[in-house]
Amino acid sequence: MGKYLEKAKEIRAIVEPHHNCAQSVLMAFLDDLDLDRETAYKLGSCFGSGMKCGSTCGAITGALMAMGLLGLDSPEITQKFFRDFKQNHSGLIDCKDLLAENAKTGNPKKTHCDALVFEVVEYIEKLVEK
Repeated sequence: MGKYLEKAKEIRAIVEPHHNCAQSVLMAFLDDLDLDRETAYKLGSCFGSGMKCGSTCGAITGALMAMGLLGLDSPEITQKFFRDFKQNHSGLIDCKDLLAENAKTGNPKKTHCDALVFEVVEYIEKLVEK
């Protein structure tokens, strides 16, 4: 397990204060960003639950914030990120759709969301290692 994934797992285990998916992804990379914990927490606060309206998954928006801050923001990299995510999730990127699909399996919401956070953190971790 890489250091970012380990950090994401620590963050997702925190009960209070709650960290949404966007915050969890972004904050997993704090050691390599010119960003303090409080600012990252506030920055990601409105991106959880699909920007608080079921839209784009918070794990995705958190990943995009982290990727931008890490200089991994070329169109090729971000387009591949979206293609790969969609391929792994039946073409879905919206929180409400991902959660609805997950509900059909009976998998708990937290387990599902944790898995999405860990998936994108691992994805970015591989990009960082290149």
